[in-house]
Amino acid sequence: MCEEFKSSMKMEFDMIDLGKMKYFLGIEVVQSNAGIFICQIRYAREILARLNMTESNYVRNPIVPGTILSREEERTPVDATKFKQVIGSLMYLIVTQPDLMYGVSLISRYMANPKESHWVAVKRILRYLKWTIEYGIFYQQEGKTGLTAYSDNNYAGDLDDRRSTYGSVFLIGTRAVSWA
Repeated sequence: MCEEFKSSMKMEFDMIDLGKMKYFLGIEVVQSNAGIFICQIRYAREILARLNMTESNYVRNPIVPGTILSREEERTPVDATKFKQVIGSLMYLIVTQPDLMYGVSLISRYMANPKESHWVAVKRILRYLKWTIEYGIFYQQEGKTGLTAYSDNNYAGDLDDRRSTYGSVFLIGTRAVSWA
């Protein structure tokens, strides 16, 4: 079926077959008989290098449990443009590292007026990234195929506007197919 599709596309368009995908939009793809592994090692290293954090110590969790941040802190403001750039880079990493989602979502609330404590939280996530730089998602070739969903929330956990934080992940077999 794939060969038929490729040959019909070649007849219609000027194209060549480059073989199996290895790299696409910053996502590294490793294909084997066991399954497909996707990660963003090169992109994560670029982020750490750009922020001079390649030599920093690593930590084993992205956010200290129980961390409470607020907009109304009396701390020194930080460069909002740099803060937004880092948050955007981290949001793209969530594609292959969903373990970053809670921390990145938490600190992204403060992009309009980031303070020093928010920047400290960002740097902690980057130090966690250094420890998990080779993490990714492995989609196994075979296995069970049932649909499983997990969700969690904290009711009115945001101190500023009493919004809740909600998270969910949907799996087909053991493979994550959607998360928020």
